[in-house]
Amino acid sequence: MASSFPPRIAWGILATGRIAAAFARGVADSQSGRLAAVGSRSLGSAERFAAAHGVPRAHGSYEALLADPQVQAVYLATPHPQHVEWAVRAAEAGKHVLCEKPIGLNLAEAQRIQAAACAAGVTLMEAWMYRCHPQTQQMVDLLRGGAIGCLRHVQASFSYNEPFNAQSRTWNYELAGGGILDVGGYPLSYARLLAGVAHEKPFLDPETLMAVGHLHPQTGVDVHTAAVARFAGDITAELFTGVGVHQEQVVRVYGTDGWIEVPTPYVIAPRPEPTRLHLYRGGEAPEEIVVEPDRGLYAYEADAFGVAVRRGAAEVPACTWADTLGNMRWLDHWRRQLGLVYAVEK
Repeated sequence: MASSFPPRIAWGILATGRIAAAFARGVADSQSGRLAAVGSRSLGSAERFAAAHGVPRAHGSYEALLADPQVQAVYLATPHPQHVEWAVRAAEAGKHVLCEKPIGLNLAEAQRIQAAACAAGVTLMEAWMYRCHPQTQQMVDLLRGGAIGCLRHVQASFSYNEPFNAQSRTWNYELAGGGILDVGGYPLSYARLLAGVAHEKPFLDPETLMAVGHLHPQTGVDVHTAAVARFAGDITAELFTGVGVHQEQVVRVYGTDGWIEVPTPYVIAPRPEPTRLHLYRGGEAPEEIVVEPDRGLYAYEADAFGVAVRRGAAEVPACTWADTLGNMRWLDHWRRQLGLVYAVEK
């Protein structure tokens, strides 16, 4: 008897770094996808990755991966400055594209990638994996249900402290290093999501955003920075990011009747394990809201993308093209507030 389940999406992994490994594990645990091939700048690197993750075919170049007729969708995990080239080339090769964030260095690059995907008729998504996890949906449902009354303020941060190395991806000016592009999009996109919920929209862009921060004296990338944003309806947000500061990665959401703490808002649970939200109302003891996923974080991302591919959709509802462009536009603005312009933009 023929199977009633649709065939799994055949994934090609483009690049072999840490995040590529995390996504490969997610695909292996997903309900809609399977690993088909991996491509690296060297065959040895591709073969090691393939052996570690059970990938059937290894290619010694990105071009060879895109030429593989058995690959339907490409997960793009190169350093930031290479996203625009390889996302466009993947779309032109007829591959669906899940591109690591940031999708480009700036709004213009994001628009170029989206234009290529539109022309090729392929599915495109910026890989905001947390948007696909049921914990995020639970947070949205709590706000919609009035759990804390009317939304008034969001505190969102994502920063880490990596020892300085001028040649590393994190600190290198030529590789578009710094906190804003690396992890600043997380707090910004989370605040935009919640402000959108308050206005019964998928997302909402700020009306204003003002920022201060510190640029590294040697490389010029942002070490740490704080921004204050204001949305329609007098909703405000405090956003913090950095690559030279140890800080909790947390979101706190305040309303007229209470507040919610999200201890793990972004890198939620790579494996299917319970996560928790803490709801505070009226001076009472906090209520712990447990979310029990049946898959890991990256498996949810792969499946959200796979559903869109099967439907022939250009976009994934968890992160639409308009959402991606809005986030990129305000990341550009955040950098301009600090005077940070990358060489390629000059």
